[in-house]
Amino acid sequence: MFDFGFSEMAVTALIALVVLGPERLPRVARQVGQWLGKLQRYVTDVKADINRQMDLEDLRKLQTEVTTAAREVESSVKSAVDGAQAQFDSLASSFEGDSKPAEPVTDWDRIYAVRRSRDRIRDRRIERDRELKRKRPKRRFYRS
Repeated sequence: MFDFGFSEMAVTALIALVVLGPERLPRVARQVGQWLGKLQRYVTDVKADINRQMDLEDLRKLQTEVTTAAREVESSVKSAVDGAQAQFDSLASSFEGDSKPAEPVTDWDRIYAVRRSRDRIRDRRIERDRELKRKRPKRRFYRS
């Protein structure tokens, strides 16, 4: 911070001893030391604030670079998707109404209705067997 040599410090201490005297010199030296410590802490805080501001500016620059890169990527992806959508639409329009579907359309309502009727018939048989106190044979899923 300051460029004091040993000889300059010795001359300053000798002058302080003569001016202040041996009784007040320790108190004044302690006070000067405290002031110098506060000054060093203040300088350190200022340096840290300056470094933080520089880092903050670097981060802001980085953020703007990242957002511009993200916008460029988004626009390129959007243009690619739009091109693919246009090709798909043109292919879909060329196939519309020209041919039959590859597989027949499944009537799921009819399939579920048949399953429900089979389940009802099975439940009625089970109920009737219980009323007549018949035991139904257990199903075997494998042959022995």
